[in-house]
Amino acid sequence: MTSLIVRAATRLLVGLLLMFSIWMLLRGHNDPGGGFIGGLIGATGFILYAIAHGSKAAREALRLDPQTIAVSGLAVAFLSGLAGLIPGDAIFTGQWLFLGATEGDKGLPLSTILVFDLGVYLVVLGAVLTLVFALEEEV
Repeated sequence: MTSLIVRAATRLLVGLLLMFSIWMLLRGHNDPGGGFIGGLIGATGFILYAIAHGSKAAREALRLDPQTIAVSGLAVAFLSGLAGLIPGDAIFTGQWLFLGATEGDKGLPLSTILVFDLGVYLVVLGAVLTLVFALEEEV
């Protein structure tokens, strides 16, 4: 049984941890961070929620089965690697798309590297939560 203070604080901390995990994901392809550490931080938020409210409530808050999240992340990462084959480059070659590009401005750069990091984020989030929920439900 957890205290009321822990359960109330958890609601705030989970939101902060999830926002921080997204920030780490988006900053990772230029600076330290990325999909792996972002996925670990996001999983930490749901683990904290499971400690305070139970694994059943954490699964309901997650809304998707963690194994499904991990498998879809693996598919996203694999498909981002295949995107290099479209222009005839090697597999897992980074491709860039510049939205709104003009002669004087490059526009908003989007890359398959970020999509790959998103896939890694989902794999790590799903795998860690699968393990932790299984261990918590076992006890």
